[in-house]
Amino acid sequence: MAKVTHGAWVLIADGEKALFLRNDLDGEDLDLNVVRIEEQENPSDLEQSANRPGRLHDTAEGHVSAVDDTDWHELAKERFADELADILYKLAHRQAFEHIVLVAPPKILGELRHKMHKEVAARVIAEIDKDLTNHPIDKIEKRIQIDLAA
Repeated sequence: MAKVTHGAWVLIADGEKALFLRNDLDGEDLDLNVVRIEEQENPSDLEQSANRPGRLHDTAEGHVSAVDDTDWHELAKERFADELADILYKLAHRQAFEHIVLVAPPKILGELRHKMHKEVAARVIAEIDKDLTNHPIDKIEKRIQIDLAA
């Protein structure tokens, strides 16, 4: 069971927003305070797409297949995870945090894990696969305590 000790950080992220929080109490009672906020403007795929899905003519006469356009919204979420990994590396390199808990939906956690530098990975004490970015901080504190106690 991991404990969010005094001074440990918690990253709450999804594909568009990230909250960097610091615990100013101890592992028993969390007091998370915002250190940094990162946001990415990421309109829906429909707003970002320039084209209608394409069509390919199959070899059989009269058959046409649809071709999906790039999902720009999902691509932007993946790029945001890349940016977060870079930010985490720079912060870890400057010794901004000794321990960190990552809280994000499974896909974003996977992207972060894949892109994360070993200097950051060595400081990760727990991962929680939930989307808590739009929750108030007191609810985030309770959720983290419950999840880490399990």
